[in-house]
Amino acid sequence: MLDILQDEIVRCRRCPRLLAHCAHIAEIKRRAYRDQEYWGKPVPAFGDPAARILILGLAPAAHGANRTGRMFTGDRSGDWLYRALYQTGLASQPASVSRDDGQQLRGVYITASARCAPPDNKPTPQEIRNCRPYLERELELLGRLRVVVALGRIAFDNYLDLLKTRGRISSRSAFVFGHNRQFRTAAGLPILLSSYHPSQQNTSTGKLTEKMLLDVFRAAKELAGL
Repeated sequence: MLDILQDEIVRCRRCPRLLAHCAHIAEIKRRAYRDQEYWGKPVPAFGDPAARILILGLAPAAHGANRTGRMFTGDRSGDWLYRALYQTGLASQPASVSRDDGQQLRGVYITASARCAPPDNKPTPQEIRNCRPYLERELELLGRLRVVVALGRIAFDNYLDLLKTRGRISSRSAFVFGHNRQFRTAAGLPILLSSYHPSQQNTSTGKLTEKMLLDVFRAAKELAGL
């Protein structure tokens, strides 16, 4: 069922602005990748169908996942993420460079709030809402989840908005975003773990260090019982 859902995501046409942007970037390309064929469409989720940890990001990068067709693959944010997953025993390789590199995740599933690369890395609130039913279905299909790791405030807010819409939480006031914070949302739901996003803006300024990101996934692994 997860495979069927991901095929549906790849064929999604709900956000014309994002689709046009993805296709445009795939046509003009970045000079370093001129010899590569870009994915240029909605990016499917990636990982272990029996995952206990769900990683929720913001959106594919224009020359990262929009190029490679795999979440957090082919850009600096992904370099940080997969290195941390490898060092915590949650990934088979320390890097993710293409859909065909043999990378495997162990107990982890990676998805995003928006499945298309947005201009300036900023999907609109409506575009995130358009994608939310896909996330909701992933949560239903990933029946062994114990932890949701939200990378960045937008992913954090999107997940909480989903829970509020479904009536699982009555208010968001008790949930204040911060790095490596844990939240018990409602009975029977995964623990929510918030983290700064491994964006170049955060990593180059030292707002997020490798140790800080490792601490998040060490905590997630322990909470998930992996």
